[in-house]
Amino acid sequence: MITKENIRELAWEKMDNLLPAIVQDARSGKVLMQGYMNQEALQATLESAKVTFYSRSKSRLWQKGETSGNTLNLVSVSADCDNDSLLVLATPVGPTCHTGAESCWFNSNTTDFTFLADLETLLAERKSADPDSSYTARLYSKGIKRIAQKVGEEGVEAALAATVKDKEELLNESADLLYHLTVLLQASDLELSQVIAVLRERHQPSE
Repeated sequence: MITKENIRELAWEKMDNLLPAIVQDARSGKVLMQGYMNQEALQATLESAKVTFYSRSKSRLWQKGETSGNTLNLVSVSADCDNDSLLVLATPVGPTCHTGAESCWFNSNTTDFTFLADLETLLAERKSADPDSSYTARLYSKGIKRIAQKVGEEGVEAALAATVKDKEELLNESADLLYHLTVLLQASDLELSQVIAVLRERHQPSE
């Protein structure tokens, strides 16, 4: 992890004091953009917690979103094994690409786990929607008990499908279970990332 104390340890001399910096959404894992940082830009990023680059065209520092308001809130910065490129984890505020797209790679396919994060964002938005607008909004309007009941029902149906070795039905019921579980977490003001954090903690090797 890069800190203000170890900035000078990076291999700045390889590219005339500029290192490529790939920005990744800390929540979804989606690659958002690439920029370049010099030592001053990295220092500014760490101090302000707003991702800041060095503009090669303008020959100055520029904070992402300084005019649009679509900033990148810093989570962490790390270097690769050669210390000559940076991976920036950030939480985007608004779209990252100048075209208005979420990512500068908007024409590329997303990974399965990125899709899951996008789905969670969509389900979160439905919490305040008109119950007549979608099944998800109606489900939220019925409250935690009904959502929890649906999770239980889908769990049983997935187990039954596995018991009779119906793989297609198991896939369908597992999709229903995952969907309803995500809705239940959102209704409880929780996120899948918090579940993953519990799994990460459990996965730590015992001392």
